Amino acid sequence: MNNDQVKGKWTEIKGDLQKTWGKITNDEWETTKGDMKAVSGLVQQRYGEGKEDFSEKVAGVYNKYISQPVREALKDDKDKTYPKQ
Repeated sequence: MNNDQVKGKWTEIKGDLQKTWGKITNDEWETTKGDMKAVSGLVQQRYGEGKEDFSEKVAGVYNKYISQPVREALKDDKDKTYPKQ
């Protein structure tokens, strides 16, 4: 995943993420700085969705805006879990 692509599209990506996961505040999204792993961790914390469920949804949002598939970015992170808030 190209970080420059994410930075350039972060406002749009964040808007789509907010539509899907509305409980997460703008400030919380901003703390992720667009990092997909951080976004995935935030979603899992707030919603408690299974790793596969939210990973696919987050990747789908990012894939709308950047040219490289983002699913690969989560491959190495598949066993990592985040505590619920």
